[in-house]
Amino acid sequence: MNRFKIHPIVMGTKIFDKTMMTYQHGYGQQYTIPIYCWYLEGGSARILVDTGEMRPIQSESREAAVGGKIYTFEEGLGRWGLKPEDIDIVIHTHLHNDHCENDYKCTNAAIYVHEKELKNIHNPHPLDFRYLEDFILDVEESGQLRPVSGDREIVPGIQVVHTPAHTSGGLSVAVDTAEGTAVITGFCVIEENFSPPPEIRGMEMDVIPPGTHVNAYEAYDILVKVKEMADVLIPLHEPRFAGVDTIG
Repeated sequence: MNRFKIHPIVMGTKIFDKTMMTYQHGYGQQYTIPIYCWYLEGGSARILVDTGEMRPIQSESREAAVGGKIYTFEEGLGRWGLKPEDIDIVIHTHLHNDHCENDYKCTNAAIYVHEKELKNIHNPHPLDFRYLEDFILDVEESGQLRPVSGDREIVPGIQVVHTPAHTSGGLSVAVDTAEGTAVITGFCVIEENFSPPPEIRGMEMDVIPPGTHVNAYEAYDILVKVKEMADVLIPLHEPRFAGVDTIG
């Protein structure tokens, strides 16, 4: 069985009201999230989860806010001796623009994405402005996309699980590591979503749904499911991983 190491690479940031992460909690609090690309080291294939922003804002203030250095795609991969054309597989949690802007640079990669995300990016609902099909057209035309319809193994030691909490085609990525099953969430959350403060637990809530979601009730249940299945939980935008080289 393959055992993987997960390398978080910060490839962008966003600053917004905290409720974009924590549903109905944190109104009026400015919050900065890191946007990650995750390099899964292990086995014969070179695998990324998401590809981040094309032109990230690299500033001292934003790096201080997330607690780690912000890289361009080439810089981030270079830390691990890689170039974009070296990537064999890209797995997408979803296709909001900040998760797929560098896909076109991965010219040799098979790109796994839920089929509902492909439908969404070509015909987004007016409420969801984060889908921008320009970022997927090149890899679609080149035949690199590998649509996924449900839970499946990508390679031995890496599974995707359909978790439509933030978007209808969200895929969480379960990775076998030396520390057990690590799950990179297929929805945009931080650690507080899984470990709510006392005032939220006092309302008998074990998790907080994502601030943007398909259905708040279903999102709540999906977070509970993911929390139970993970030995190592990796919320997709949790800042504490920005200063970490390796998980697992």
